[in-house]
Amino acid sequence: MSDWEAEYDENGGAISKPSRVRTAPCTQWKATSNTSKENVSFGGKRGGKVDREGPQWRNWRERDGEVNFTERRDSHNGRETRRDRAASTRPLTLTVENSLVGRIIGRGGAKIRELEESSGARIKINRGDYEGEVLIFGSSDVQQKANDLIKELIGTGNANGPGLHYGSENSGLRSDSCWSASSLQASAACTSIPIDWNAIRANREKYETLKWQDLPPMKKNFYIEADSVAKRSAEEIRDWRKENNNIFVDDLKEEGKRAIPNPVYTFEEAFACYPGIMENIVRVGFQKPTPIQCQAWPIVLSGLDLIGIAQTGTGKTLSYLLPGFIHMDQQPLPRDKRSGPGMLVLTPTRELALQIEAECNKYSYKGFKSICVYGGGDRRAQIKTVTSGVDIVIATPGRLNDLQMNELINLRSITYLVLDEADRMLDMGFEPQIMKIILDIRPDRQTVMTSATWPTGVRRLAKSYLKDPMMVYVGSLDLAAVDTVQQTVLVVQEEEKKAYIFDFIHNMEPDDKVLIFVGKKIVADDLSSDLCLQGIAVQSLHGDREQCDREEALQDFKDGRVRILVATDLASRGLDVHDISHVFNFDFPRNIEEYVHRVGRTGRAGRSGVSVTLVTRGDWKMAGELIHILERAGQEVPEELEDGLKEEQEMGSEKAQIGASEGRKKTTVKFICHQHHQVC
Repeated sequence: MSDWEAEYDENGGAISKPSRVRTAPCTQWKATSNTSKENVSFGGKRGGKVDREGPQWRNWRERDGEVNFTERRDSHNGRETRRDRAASTRPLTLTVENSLVGRIIGRGGAKIRELEESSGARIKINRGDYEGEVLIFGSSDVQQKANDLIKELIGTGNANGPGLHYGSENSGLRSDSCWSASSLQASAACTSIPIDWNAIRANREKYETLKWQDLPPMKKNFYIEADSVAKRSAEEIRDWRKENNNIFVDDLKEEGKRAIPNPVYTFEEAFACYPGIMENIVRVGFQKPTPIQCQAWPIVLSGLDLIGIAQTGTGKTLSYLLPGFIHMDQQPLPRDKRSGPGMLVLTPTRELALQIEAECNKYSYKGFKSICVYGGGDRRAQIKTVTSGVDIVIATPGRLNDLQMNELINLRSITYLVLDEADRMLDMGFEPQIMKIILDIRPDRQTVMTSATWPTGVRRLAKSYLKDPMMVYVGSLDLAAVDTVQQTVLVVQEEEKKAYIFDFIHNMEPDDKVLIFVGKKIVADDLSSDLCLQGIAVQSLHGDREQCDREEALQDFKDGRVRILVATDLASRGLDVHDISHVFNFDFPRNIEEYVHRVGRTGRAGRSGVSVTLVTRGDWKMAGELIHILERAGQEVPEELEDGLKEEQEMGSEKAQIGASEGRKKTTVKFICHQHHQVC
């Protein structure tokens, strides 16, 4: 029995004991160097070392069921010790869940020692099967102070805090209750309260109303249809859409379908009422809008949400950027009274974000300030620019989420949201960050989503965050490579790859510019190093390089200082270099979507391009999808690739037969065992 415990009978009452006769004082005992270590409770010296205050002899007596401790004196100078003072009154008993005991003790007992030093109390913990018992010794004031510190430490959601309750007044040193596993389960079953989901939904709607009630007014419809556009017949529009990459437009509103705006054919038909936009278009030198721009501009300017599905290099950036300028300029609230940026563009990669920022700066409409926020850049400089005031934010989800969580940017002022390359952002795992960002953007915003593909994840994202959008398909929803690219596929051995790439580079024309895609960062470094050793000017681009080096590599490639760029799939999306003549797939991509995006880096802006893809035996699992892409584009399919597809199919059928055979064996064994069991 512990020094701190009293004896009780089976009914819980203290056993009265006759007064003990005081014995003669003991001879002073002195500790030797080989004295065994004392087994101390939590809160003592770490590792259970001997109390340095010296030996202390404790006498006790009981009266009326109460444990009384005699006053102890320090053996060296006769002073009362801290533990004696802590034990001078009845301990306060707290019962806590076992999950909270570790929080009170702390690492190596550090937290419980801190509690003792702060309160002046002595604290002891006894851990049980389900709950732990905390004993606080000391005067009433000291006990109360320690109690408050413990409650603050473990968090209090009610009078006693979560998982915390007190022993009864007459419980002495015992816990107020003793639970078995069955009684705990019965108690949990009795106290479970059904969740009222209807009330939760009602409260959520009420909270949302309160959250957004003080927002300034917003305007979204700025479209003034030209007479020439309004007079076009349905047959004329149908023929135009078919001739321009088979454009198809759909209204995704479930009830009450709306009239689809007619497409515009020229810049003047779209922006005649906005001379500032027209001046920038003339200055840049654009002659004719792309098909997706012709159909998207009337929809976005009308204030509707838009989903734009188009191949890479079809002008999706300007399809949302120019209407965004007008949207911000025409808002009822003056610019000097707005609390933050008005336009947000989310992109998957830093390179695409920098490219969109360059487009914003190229047009410089009405002096709008833009900032590119991305990981790897100067965070302090980005924070300084954001807090000083900007109109347009182009960001990757990770860094923007960082600024948002630290309350360094106000997203409540955003009225125009763009999710650019949404399929790529989902592939890179940015969906949680996107969800958190959108929670802080007003729900009546206008949203534009662009994507090169239309997988299930993008459909789910569109359904969650766009309100009754219209969708513009350019081409087909089925995956297809750009028609302006000549695709060549070579079936080779793995060890032959470098010989092919070196032979290709040595036969390049002086004006050719090639983008080489590899599957791993280490391969990018290895291949670029080999080319450098042969005296060939080359740059590499992948995620492990510093941001300044990545920007320099991309700029050198754009400016023509190097004609060869070795890159991972980091560059397969949004890399807008118009004069890339060749794409060389040194490693086949991990999925067919990436193949389409890689090939789309060439043949842009009306130019033609060439792609060369090396396929090894390990890539035959993708042969079927690759053959489908080649056949749809009217490209030659190598016989070796078709043979590889047949071999892959044969191997698949053999595996299926083996699996079916194993399944039949297991079924037969189970049947025999079952029959044997019945006979027995």
